[in-house]
Amino acid sequence: MNALPLEKQLTVLFRLEPGCLGPQGIDFIEEFCSFINKQPPQLHYARFNFVARYDKKLPEWEYSINKRNLNDEKVAMYLNLFQTNKSAFEEEIEELLAQRIEVFFARS
Repeated sequence: MNALPLEKQLTVLFRLEPGCLGPQGIDFIEEFCSFINKQPPQLHYARFNFVARYDKKLPEWEYSINKRNLNDEKVAMYLNLFQTNKSAFEEEIEELLAQRIEVFFARS
């Protein structure tokens, strides 16, 4: 399936806790974010940006379309267009992250 035009794609900002990389995660989080941003999940309707989450006041997930932030209801409506729901979508991305973490540490 062809990718949607950028202005119609869901932009997903995922703030990763350093702890997801283990007790020494703070030492690796920036490098890991760079690593995963070079090979982000491939969905024709979404694009991703992974950044370190140093400020716990900021949400882990942030969604927008064409630079306009979306609330959970709008995200759910958008994802429904692609026969998925928000919790399944987030779970799929988190599973992919777990796989990429393994690859990241296996290469060093």
